[in-house]
Amino acid sequence: MRSTANESGEPLTPAGRLFLQPNTNQVIHCVIGVKNPIDVDSIKPLIRDSLMLQHPRFTSLMVRDHRGLEHWRRTEVDIDQHIKVIEDSISTTAGDDESAVNDYLAELCIDAAGLSTDKPLWEIHVLIAHKCVIFRIHHALGDGISLMSMLLANCRKVDDPEAPPTMVSFDRKKGRGRNWRDWKNLWGFVVTLWFCVVFSIEFVLRCLWVRDRRTVISGGAGVEEWPRKLATAKLRLEDMKSVKKAVTNATINDVLFGIISSGLSRYLDFRAPNGLQKEIRITGVAMVNLRPHHGLQDSTNLMRSNSGARWGNKFGMILLPVSCHGSNRSDPLEYVGRAKAMIDRKKQSLEAHFSYKVGDFVMSTLGAKIACLLNYRIVCNTTFTISNVIGPQEEIMIAGNPVTFLRANNSALPHALTLNMLSYAGRADMQIQVAKDIIPDPQFLAKCFEDALLEMKDQAMAKS
Repeated sequence: MRSTANESGEPLTPAGRLFLQPNTNQVIHCVIGVKNPIDVDSIKPLIRDSLMLQHPRFTSLMVRDHRGLEHWRRTEVDIDQHIKVIEDSISTTAGDDESAVNDYLAELCIDAAGLSTDKPLWEIHVLIAHKCVIFRIHHALGDGISLMSMLLANCRKVDDPEAPPTMVSFDRKKGRGRNWRDWKNLWGFVVTLWFCVVFSIEFVLRCLWVRDRRTVISGGAGVEEWPRKLATAKLRLEDMKSVKKAVTNATINDVLFGIISSGLSRYLDFRAPNGLQKEIRITGVAMVNLRPHHGLQDSTNLMRSNSGARWGNKFGMILLPVSCHGSNRSDPLEYVGRAKAMIDRKKQSLEAHFSYKVGDFVMSTLGAKIACLLNYRIVCNTTFTISNVIGPQEEIMIAGNPVTFLRANNSALPHALTLNMLSYAGRADMQIQVAKDIIPDPQFLAKCFEDALLEMKDQAMAKS
């Protein structure tokens, strides 16, 4: 692999530079399970001919000029340097494929430095014995929407081998709740302006000194280096839709956050010596896609420079407060109702856009170190991170091999708890990444989330 000569290279975007800082160094892991044994020789030509290797980010080195500024410089790619094949089974106490893959991912979560800058910042790990492929891609190359859209461009539908997966997207204007551009009357403008001010002030205070009270799931500075454990909560989209119908004008995101609120309440109540005696408020950090259309999109559209969708890192950050209660709450759908009310207020504000613009401004004017410090403090002052990506709704295959599951997670953060949900073919698998010295039982936490959804579904069915 050699760099092309006399090429100055394209500067990194502000977000790309942020994700290369030591405290915010982030790698995204996309996990693809397949039905049949993996033929590595069939994967290599697929990668070589894919859209991925037509994109300059995946065929460029990250280099620094004499001033220390990062640039992308095009290079030739040797596929063999990017593929790591694990032939043997991964030993695990549980002895099943899912635990083995999660244990392997747990090691990768604290190895963000494992992607060498001597080659483009991506790798593919093939776990032969467990029929699993892990795409390991640095966050500086793009966000979850960009990367998932590109990966799925290499897949085909099981029931139509010539057709690519359906890229799910919907316009913000068609979503329920007041859109931040919907200023049809003076009162609507005043309400939107009020929420903008309130949430923006809260966001700034989180950067400075306001932090959650300590609980048994709290992380903090340095926790990103602690050993990790992973578990998977398996949720059915049909169950989530049943709950959604039972709460007026609710969305799947409202149901998801209701599940998280209920599940965390169950877990904290279990971990407390005498149960939760009073309400505890903790805060989650959610990443919000700021493209004109949510969901997965055509990767060729994302790659066009004049596209409103735009490739890269295009997301904002919002703070989501969670009120945790003891096990005496009578109506489980109350969690969804409270989540909906809170998220509706967030929709009326510009918090996600504010955080994106402020981050871009700080990076451009004060530099990557200051931006990294502020971002790091927000994470240290909150309790958990959550992301949600909508995957293909039909069954797909890659290199002719049917896909059994799709999951995603990222490198460790100062949080002791990170939740990454990715839906696929009627299922929504939530990867629960924890600092194992703080949350030693992520499998039990996964069950808390699963039981929360089942209880909500039962209540919804009883009301219908």
